[in-house]
Amino acid sequence: MTKLSVNINKIATLRNSRGGNVPNVLSTALSCERFGAEGITVHPRPDERHIRYQDVYDLKAEITTEFNIEGNCQEQKFIDLVLANKPTQVTLVPDILGQITSNHGWDTIKHQAYLKEMVSLFQNEGIRVSIFVDPIEEMVEAAATTGTDRIELYTEAYAAEYGFNKEKAIKPYFKAAQKAREVGLGLNAGHDLDLNNLAYFNQHIPGLLEVSIGHALIADALYLGLEETIKRYLAALKA
Repeated sequence: MTKLSVNINKIATLRNSRGGNVPNVLSTALSCERFGAEGITVHPRPDERHIRYQDVYDLKAEITTEFNIEGNCQEQKFIDLVLANKPTQVTLVPDILGQITSNHGWDTIKHQAYLKEMVSLFQNEGIRVSIFVDPIEEMVEAAATTGTDRIELYTEAYAAEYGFNKEKAIKPYFKAAQKAREVGLGLNAGHDLDLNNLAYFNQHIPGLLEVSIGHALIADALYLGLEETIKRYLAALKA
């Protein structure tokens, strides 16, 4: 079954808006695990507007499921953070400074040499590497030449189109997934997946190993409660 990794950035955003330590990021992560999540994802940024660097150390010390750190490997501080904590997986995302949220994948053709260097750096420390890419077959194929273990498909376009034409929405992702399988890459996905569109995506994407979901899941938890929300997301992945 496709694994659910819960991105807890929004918990940190809420905590930081008031100061103090409520809600508690670590306690939330441990609750997510207890309720069935198979992984915890964080995406620290240089301004620490949500996940703080210290949060990463605190989480690494306590969580028992897979730990996924996303971020921009063009920042030395991010590289140092990942190497110090040795998560299960690092997901390389081409953010720029001050970016609100991730909004595009890597150009794996243009940045092939650089990505190859970064992939090797993390793999040599025993860290699985995933590269964030758009659902473009050429980008998937070029990602494979970097030596990465996996790619993560950026799913905002799918989510935006799903309500109008789900068959059209899924088509480029299906093709990208087929290409990933052809070139021997593991496959993750994330961004704007929710209870409305997740089951269809999972059913139509061959070889999907993991989805990382934060914003929608935390928003749903405001209405449903965290435990019930995680149960529903897991059910969608089993549908």
